[in-house]
Amino acid sequence: MSFFRKLVHVVYEFVEAFVISASVFVVIYLFLMQPHQVKGSSMFPTFKDKEYLLTDKVTYRTRAPRDGDVIVFKAPINEDFDFIKRIIATPGQTVMLKEGRVYVDGQMLDEFYLPKEYMTVPGQFLHEGEEYTVLPEEIMTFGDNRDHSSDSRDWGPVPYRNIVGKVFFRYWPSNVAGLVMSQ
Repeated sequence: MSFFRKLVHVVYEFVEAFVISASVFVVIYLFLMQPHQVKGSSMFPTFKDKEYLLTDKVTYRTRAPRDGDVIVFKAPINEDFDFIKRIIATPGQTVMLKEGRVYVDGQMLDEFYLPKEYMTVPGQFLHEGEEYTVLPEEIMTFGDNRDHSSDSRDWGPVPYRNIVGKVFFRYWPSNVAGLVMSQ
């Protein structure tokens, strides 16, 4: 084989490997999972600014979102941005804020993932002592860092169509890498 043929063969194999790898990546990114970076402190202490997460895009095709799931969704106020929040209530459930605590269906929510001193204040949408019943095809989401989170308390429920997926794995920084558990 001449040098030119060998070179063409090597370049062809390289291009073939690149195209196959890129195709696999695109399929995974579009249909199975997607990386996201935490921006800001709205999910502290669960997640810190600049951590990297993987979002599962398949789970909600096989089951409905559940209370406690951490999700990524298109922000209702500007769909160009993705938000990371925790589901507090799902369709048919009632949500109420009373004396700094969250009540779902009349029961105080056990928010074991938050420090005991955290209080949940009302917002522009969800007012102190008023119940809101979550409608079909929508969820209520709150950030874990309640004092520094723009969430359903201010702008209301998140429509199902805005959900990107369920956060299932934190991969950076490596010292905190691992599965993300829901309630």
